Amino acid sequence: MAQDDKALIARLQQHGVEFVLIGGVCGVMHGAGLVTYDLDVCCRLGSVNLRRLEAALKDLNPWHRLTPNKLPFALTDELCSCLKNLYLQTDLGKLDCLGDVKGVGDYDAVLKRSVEFEMSFGRIRMLDLDTLIAAKEAVGREKDKYAVRLLRVLAEKRRGSN
Repeated sequence: MAQDDKALIARLQQHGVEFVLIGGVCGVMHGAGLVTYDLDVCCRLGSVNLRRLEAALKDLNPWHRLTPNKLPFALTDELCSCLKNLYLQTDLGKLDCLGDVKGVGDYDAVLKRSVEFEMSFGRIRMLDLDTLIAAKEAVGREKDKYAVRLLRVLAEKRRGSN
């Protein structure tokens, strides 16, 4: 199944989902030559925003990809009140929705450390470069360590050109 990050982002934006782009795709948007296999976002995990997310994905056959039985993504009031993260598979690819970002904080903290990015369908928010570096350092996986090296080079080049 092909990963179509642009189409997933467009759906989230069109349905009014409150989200900030994080992870590898955010690094690519900043100019890093990273390979990524999913779309990571930080979003407000309250019931209103979760219902918007559900509407954005409903015709894409979403299911919880970290469950053994491939449970469909179907919200209940009880589920909305206790979700911390969502790891979904859709017809457009993988979408990880995090309630907070390691090294940064909850959605509001992430939003404060984000910048706008213009896409063909409108403006979205993504982590600023320094915060993305901090988040990847906090996670500390090997692939994140590699990304941090690339992102630091970009950050230094930007600082040098200012």
